[in-house]
Order: sequence, then C-alpha cells, then structure tokens
Amino acid sequence: MHETASFVVKPETSPERQAFYTRLDQIDTAPLWEVLNRLVLPAPQPAIVPAMWKYDDVRALLMEAGRLLTVQEAERRVLVLENPGIRGMSQITQSLYAGLQLIQPGENAASHRHTASALRFIVEGDGGGYTAVDGERTPMHAGDFVLTPSWTFHDHGNFGSAPVIWLDVLDLPIVNMFDTSFAEHHPQETQPVARKDGDALARYGANMLPLEYKQPRGATSPSPVFNYPYSRSRKALQQLSKNGPADPHHGFKLQYVNPASGGYPLTTIAAFLQLLPKGFASKGYRSTDSTIYNVVEGHGKSRIGSKTMTWGPRDIFVVPSWEAVSHEASEEAVLFSASDRAAQKALGLWREEAL
Repeated sequence: MHETASFVVKPETSPERQAFYTRLDQIDTAPLWEVLNRLVLPAPQPAIVPAMWKYDDVRALLMEAGRLLTVQEAERRVLVLENPGIRGMSQITQSLYAGLQLIQPGENAASHRHTASALRFIVEGDGGGYTAVDGERTPMHAGDFVLTPSWTFHDHGNFGSAPVIWLDVLDLPIVNMFDTSFAEHHPQETQPVARKDGDALARYGANMLPLEYKQPRGATSPSPVFNYPYSRSRKALQQLSKNGPADPHHGFKLQYVNPASGGYPLTTIAAFLQLLPKGFASKGYRSTDSTIYNVVEGHGKSRIGSKTMTWGPRDIFVVPSWEAVSHEASEEAVLFSASDRAAQKALGLWREEAL
C-alpha cells in the first residue's frame, strides 16, 4: 500500500465527543470528520499488492483439478488468481476477477450468460478448442484475444487432443458493487450454431462495416468482433518495430479496439499487446488502472514499486494502481495486459504519469 500523508487531520477525541458519537451510532449516523481521512485520499492507496503467478506451478494444479472433477460438476473449471492483499475476495485487482480455465479434450462447458463482461486470452490452444458466442463458434489458438460481452450466451468445447487453457478476466467486482448481477443457463447444454466460423471477423474485422451499421446498444455497445487472432496482432507489432524507435515507457504497444466505435472492446475492460525488443529497458510509468499482465513470449523482468519480478512465457503478474512499473527484456518479448481503464475513462477518473 502507498504511504501518503493524510488529506485532513482527524480531530482529537474527548469524553464528551465520544458520548456524542455513541448517540449518533444509535440512530445509524456517524461523524464525517472521524472518517474523512479514509474517504478522501491525496493519492491512491490500493489494498492489492504486486503479485506474480508462475504458470507452470498453477498449470500443474489446474491439471490436477481436471482429474478431480468434471467440467459439468464445476460449471467452469477455473483456478481463481487471488491477489495476496485481498485474499478471499476472488479478485486479482480492486475491480477485476481473473482465473485460469481448463477444457480437456472431448469436454464441453455448458452454455450460459451473465451480466458480467469477460475476456479470454488463450494461453494454450492449437485451434482444437473453441468458444461460442451468440450463435457463432471460433477456434482458440494461443495468443488469441476472445470476448464474451455482457449478457451473451457462451459455451466452450474441445474437439482436439490437447488441453486448452486460457486466462479469464471479468468485471464481476464492478457488477457486484452495483448489485446488478443476473445469470441464466441456455435451454440447451450447447447453444445452436447460427453463423459460420469467422462471420463476425469478416463483417467487422477488415476495416469495414456492414452497410449503414448501427451499434445495437449505442455508445455502450461492445465490439462486434469477438476473436482478435494473435497471428494478426503479432504481425502488426512486428511491423511497428521496424518502422521507428520504441516508446521509452512502453516499447511498441497497441490497444485492442471496437472497430465500430474506435473505443475499447468492452465497456469496462481495456486490453493491450506490447512488444519489448531484446535488451529494451523501459522508463518508469504509472497509471490509476491496476493492470494484469500475461507474458506471451520471451523472458525479462519488471520492477513494480520496490519489487522486481522475473518472468517467462505464460507467467501472470499484476501492477497495482499508481504503482510505478518498468520492464526489461532479456530477449524479444510480448506482453498482453488488461485493466479497468475503459471504465475509469468513461467515468472521467483515469490518470497516468510518465516517470
């Protein structure tokens, strides 16, 4: 947690004041001046802490979970990544849930939908696994970025011969803070396929849109593309790296977008992909969106506040709000990241600082 001076000084307590506070408590009221120093802060003081999950360690336990219970028993076979600063909250940051999900060969995870929006970043997959969203299936390859927008039916399956594993990131804490959570199962275990694979990408993913296209939910519409293939994204980063110098704080970094609006792919969650050249050492940077990183390629280390974390392919780490972070790449590396920047920007709260 950040140590900062209080915005206000708490008044001293006297027996008379304490007796007054007791009477206030009896009618469900409280003196603001007793808590103002906890409510109005001069800078973010996150309860979450910098943390890392080594993929090989978590994967071994995830595969054990695959032997211990079926996907039907679990509904979704996921190991939740709990931030050490807020254990028991099922959260990786103050606003986001994250976990690693497993689908074994031949399995199907039943179709359901919920208010929470979700993204999937595929960690292991060769195209044998799939996710279906509102009537369209898409194969899942390692590095693909897949969306499940709010209140869309979705199910997962694996026609291949190898396990499929991905990182789930959902805005469940935000939804539950507002007490707006709803969920239901599809009448069928697997939703009917109504469109051919690749339909959404063909309609919306080629810098074109259907004639006179109107976003179904207006300004709050999520991206109509629900799979951003890694092959395309990686190629774009590689081309950028040849076209000019790296940004001193980010290397070569792109953000995923909703092609119909130019905004973030989900209303609450932003996502990014960045390439760090071999030997690159970034300058420090901080922002108010606590950020989840998943290493796609390469080895390196990140300094988060006073902590240094060494990472390799598939490892996951988190940077708390307003904590300075810098990256070093011992070989060319690619990092995926996700945060609540979309929600913060929509509310006019987001702030950043290059150090």
